[in-house]
Amino acid sequence: MIDVPDCWPPPDDLPAKEQVVPLFPLANVWLVPHAVMPLHIFEPRYRAMVEAVLDGSGELVLGTVVQGHESDMQDAPPVHPVAGLGQIVQFEKLPDGRFLIMLLGKSRVRIAECESDHEYRLVSAAQLEETPAPVTRESELREKLTGAILARSEDLLNLPDNLPIGCLADLLALRLNPPHQTWQQLYSTLDAERRAEIALDLASD
Repeated sequence: MIDVPDCWPPPDDLPAKEQVVPLFPLANVWLVPHAVMPLHIFEPRYRAMVEAVLDGSGELVLGTVVQGHESDMQDAPPVHPVAGLGQIVQFEKLPDGRFLIMLLGKSRVRIAECESDHEYRLVSAAQLEETPAPVTRESELREKLTGAILARSEDLLNLPDNLPIGCLADLLALRLNPPHQTWQQLYSTLDAERRAEIALDLASD
């Protein structure tokens, strides 16, 4: 049965600027704000992590494993310091204990590893603030980004007019799926104007 966590929807107050949350490391995956990511949780330690998350705030950090350490997934692979804070908005617990979850990206965070008494890792996550695009460039960037996204999306006919420029840049990057180093550069760029320019440059190649 598909369920909605007791912790959803989150309270109306602003998220904590810094908090300690479980870390879920994945290779070549980036969780961007406002995007919903389906995940299959099958390792015992991460099943325990999801159980704990569902009993708490519903939040976890998805950290992207540093390139070259994909073979270390059974241990504790290093992850990039800028990661994605996500909220479990829907889940299904399968009879054998595995989970199917839907993870909503909430914000970019800067993480630092903490001591953990659990099978899974914990990180201190500090919320990162994005610099919005200048008003003078917003219309131009919105038109270019929207056009590039729709040209690569069979399932989209239009996009809301109020999506932030940074969000549009992320949506375009998801459709371009650039190489690891380029993705991480884009993901770590907190200036929405610059991130949009990087994504548009990639789209024009």
